[in-house]
Amino acid sequence: GAGPVGVRAAMRGAERGAKVLLVDGSSTSAVSFGGPTGLFSKALRDTAKRVTVDAYRSLGMDDESIWTQVRNECERLASTNAQARRRELATAGATVVQGSAAFSSRAPRKKGDLEFRVDSKTYRARYALLCTGSGAFRPEGIPFDSRRVFDSDSINGLAYLPRSVAITGSGIVAMEYAKIFRKLGAEVRLIFRDSSPKKALEKTGLDKDITAALVSDLRRSGVIFEKASQTAAFDVPRFSKRSGPTKKRLPLQITLEPSGKGGSDAKKKIIKVDAYLAAVGRRPRTSDLNLDRVGVQCDEFGNVLVDASLRSTCPRVFAAGDVVGRPFLASTGVAQGLRAVDAAVDSLEQESAITTSGSESAPGDSAAAVGASFDPVSLASDPFAFPVGIWTSPEVSWFGLSLAQAKARGLDAVEGIGLYREILRGVVFSPDGLLKLVADNATGTILGVHIVGDDACEIIHYGMELVRAKRTLADVVEATYSAVTYHELYQVAARACLDQEGARLRRRAAGAAFVASQQDAKQVEKEWAG
Repeated sequence: GAGPVGVRAAMRGAERGAKVLLVDGSSTSAVSFGGPTGLFSKALRDTAKRVTVDAYRSLGMDDESIWTQVRNECERLASTNAQARRRELATAGATVVQGSAAFSSRAPRKKGDLEFRVDSKTYRARYALLCTGSGAFRPEGIPFDSRRVFDSDSINGLAYLPRSVAITGSGIVAMEYAKIFRKLGAEVRLIFRDSSPKKALEKTGLDKDITAALVSDLRRSGVIFEKASQTAAFDVPRFSKRSGPTKKRLPLQITLEPSGKGGSDAKKKIIKVDAYLAAVGRRPRTSDLNLDRVGVQCDEFGNVLVDASLRSTCPRVFAAGDVVGRPFLASTGVAQGLRAVDAAVDSLEQESAITTSGSESAPGDSAAAVGASFDPVSLASDPFAFPVGIWTSPEVSWFGLSLAQAKARGLDAVEGIGLYREILRGVVFSPDGLLKLVADNATGTILGVHIVGDDACEIIHYGMELVRAKRTLADVVEATYSAVTYHELYQVAARACLDQEGARLRRRAAGAAFVASQQDAKQVEKEWAG
């Protein structure tokens, strides 16, 4: 797999002196090579922030021309990334081949190589790393056609600018695409089974105040919530090659029905949209690898079973990233891949030493402890293992404990909020957002950081270091920060933890000042228009 996990792992192996073969099975390698699963959505998000569809339409550009420009910009960004990754691999000395790989023989015993095929050619390797990623889960009853009805993978091939979109899902991918399509001028309906969008989002691990801010932003942007609902039937109009997908389209009709999760306003009804997206989870890509031939076992969902060093049930096969299950993040997958390669190279070096000395040992004896905290079980149970970033607009990120999690652990914790509009950079550039600190009430030790707003996925890393270094609220308050930066939010939130009543008064005053400034701005606009 030549996503971010495979590329970084191949570089690590080559840098440590191993002979490395990286197999890329992507059909769109020119733009997807080395990129994460969500590369298209990230490129589309970045493009949507800079492309004003209404302005282009007012200039007389048709939707086909606008979408062509958007697609070209997305492909340019993705292609630039792919070219950079290929250069890095070439510099490191790793070999890349294109094709579909699968094991072709049984696993060797103590000595001997694994044998696998890439299309029609046979290769051998002492160790293998599986990092083939995941594919979109496709629920039964949905007529996916990759023209009008998409999953979270096939949406990458969207060939037209939709005027309206319905999205099923309440997770990260659904939220990202909801804001992206709104920024591109589409009417967006978000369909989810829960009676409240807050409940649905909190299941992803979001803090309650971050959830409230994100839901509020979605509402302000015009996203329509279809609460306590699910799709029951689809009427997909016939696709006409003569008119083409970018010309006038008959509406896709979707019948919605109550999900049974509550919500008195959930009723059976028909909605009409240009496109439908199901973003309801992912499954590992392991079914076509012939894993049974080498004794690699998977769980009932297809996730490869691994130990603490990311070694599978076949001692010579490792796995990392989405193929081993949650959290389905590129960052944790890369960390797993690096540790798996280190364990494999350590085993190679041990085997070489054994050959030289004449003693013999099984290849699994050097099970490296380096991956002890990166197996999926450890990652799922450790809130301090990695930061989470959601690339919505605005961005969302967190690290460490929420107040509820801290109290569940028996800690006497306190939380403090800093609003973006309480600092100069927020007032000038992006007033909507907040940063929350969770801290031990007795010692002031910072336990968690939660952010929603511009650059949240960047500034979370400072918060991560505060938590890991066991810094206190006093440390943050007394530190000197560069002026007009978002990092000043940390001081505002730390002071809020130490002075709850004063913080409420300051937030109220900042909010009133912001509302007044908005009213003044509207008055100026009216005067100029008059």
